[in-house]
Amino acid sequence: MDIEMVDRKSFFPPEALILSIDAMGGDHGANTTIPGLSYALTNQPDLAFVVHGDESVIEPLMSQYPDLKKRCQIVHTTEVVLMDEKPAQVIRRRGTSMLNAILSVKMDQAKACVSAGNTGALMALSKMQLKMMTKNLERPPIACSWPSIHGLKTVLDVGANVHSDSQQLIEFALMGVAFHRALHGTENPVVGLLNVGSEDMKGHDEVREAHRLLKMGVEGISYHGFVEGDDLCMGEVNVIVTDGFTGNIALKTAEGVARFIKTLLKEALKDSILGRIGAFIAQGALKKMAKKIDPGSANGGPLLGLNGIVVKSHGGADARSFANAVLVASSLARRGYLNDINKALTIMGNHKLNDCDLSAGSTTNG
Repeated sequence: MDIEMVDRKSFFPPEALILSIDAMGGDHGANTTIPGLSYALTNQPDLAFVVHGDESVIEPLMSQYPDLKKRCQIVHTTEVVLMDEKPAQVIRRRGTSMLNAILSVKMDQAKACVSAGNTGALMALSKMQLKMMTKNLERPPIACSWPSIHGLKTVLDVGANVHSDSQQLIEFALMGVAFHRALHGTENPVVGLLNVGSEDMKGHDEVREAHRLLKMGVEGISYHGFVEGDDLCMGEVNVIVTDGFTGNIALKTAEGVARFIKTLLKEALKDSILGRIGAFIAQGALKKMAKKIDPGSANGGPLLGLNGIVVKSHGGADARSFANAVLVASSLARRGYLNDINKALTIMGNHKLNDCDLSAGSTTNG
């Protein structure tokens, strides 16, 4: 079923911020997305949702949340993108809940789209329908909020572009700055370039070239210099830039380590009576720590550089984690994020990145 051209804004109060939701995406489909929307609405009561998926599945779930039901319009389709489906197959299919959710943004029926579905398919469909802001990017990089000792950082790319040249790495930096500013409110985020060492001669050719150009100054980027793996959790920079191959391995490793620490801690605290007593006494502090290292608490990675806002949720996210992805989409839609990125990329496109023609920027070399 193809999405129709309807003025969906007329279904909601004029002050509503309308988001488009792929209700069927992810490992658990509507069983996660619908309660997730209820959590998000509790946090931000002015939200409204165009929900794409099988009405016979969605309606019974939504009836459990009367307040949510008043703020949703269901667009029925039985077509679903499977988690293991190849993007080349998906782009030939019409009327899927994922495609319709993206089209709602393209048709200006919603300000942003959220899906927990197949990452490759979401990326391919988003690029095809919304187009990229710049022709240089092979695919829209995925940004994520990364827990650290100094609060949440932005790390990108975490999986979209396996190989990235120096120009693309600098574009990632510009987009990461715009994302971090919109989501976390930092006016002038500091950028670091992930590498195997902090010395200028370290790393492969592309990362060294990006470092050289960033040190000279690129407008819109406050550059710190190279950062290493331990800076992901301990360093003070706000935005860390890398290629999608390295970023995805780092992300999956960090998620695994977080689960490993939580498992070890639970086992240690249950191992003896004293451990159980200590756990009871320290339960408030332990819950606080668990929340900080929980990947779900920072769930929601936007596909940057598109002419529209698309946020990818973890496929295995629970309802509260999915709600966080919805709130990321809301924050980006409210704060002029697209205009910020477009302005930065336009400035960069007007300047050839070489020794003689660079826009002067604020530079702090580490």
